[in-house]
Amino acid sequence: MLAMKGMAEAVDFNVVDITKPRDPALLAKMKGTTALPALELPDGRILKESLIILEYLDLTIGTASIRQPDPWRRALEASLLRHEPAFTAAGYGMILNQDRDKRADFSERLMAAYRGLDQDLNDINPSGDFLFESFGFAEVVFTPLFQRFWFLDYYEDFILPDRGFGRVQRWKDACLKAPMAQQVCFEEIAKLYYDYAQGLGTGGLLPGRKVSSLVFEPNWQTRPMPPRHKYGPPYASDEDLGLL
Repeated sequence: MLAMKGMAEAVDFNVVDITKPRDPALLAKMKGTTALPALELPDGRILKESLIILEYLDLTIGTASIRQPDPWRRALEASLLRHEPAFTAAGYGMILNQDRDKRADFSERLMAAYRGLDQDLNDINPSGDFLFESFGFAEVVFTPLFQRFWFLDYYEDFILPDRGFGRVQRWKDACLKAPMAQQVCFEEIAKLYYDYAQGLGTGGLLPGRKVSSLVFEPNWQTRPMPPRHKYGPPYASDEDLGLL
């Protein structure tokens, strides 16, 4: 979004190693919570939650908002954004699930979320690639999720059926090809999220493991692709994952 506004340098990004205990100074700023991202304003005020941060920056950075200026189109944009919580929950629920017998249920839950998006996209702009004419605020919100859910492509072989999902697939493809959406790649997501695929939350370690797959070092580019096996042992070792 900042790049779209020509303001890519307007925010100072500071990465946090989420595999380690939070720095006490950061915890103090966050009032004891560990959720990220968070935005610290120059006067010390803190905002949390990605969508809230995006909306705030859209209103305060640069001279023009990327939200739809027309009230009707803004309402349509908001109607698509309402799908985000269920979509996010379905994707993360599926990657964390460790019961093979429940895989079909999680897959259907995610496809139901995709159906909702497909229906709205068909209602609003059936022949286009994006929600409206070009990459906008809805795309800013959903593109990082499409990228994150590459872990489902890799570990779950999740593929949208051709029938009934054509419009949302076209939108997803256009979002992933957009020039401003190239900060991460499939390989990076597959390597970093191996532990999530084994049902572990942030920083969790399987028996015999000493290093989380989410660590900064060794850099993900130097690591081999993880095994795609997901449901139960055998688990990859730190050596298998290139973490030592």
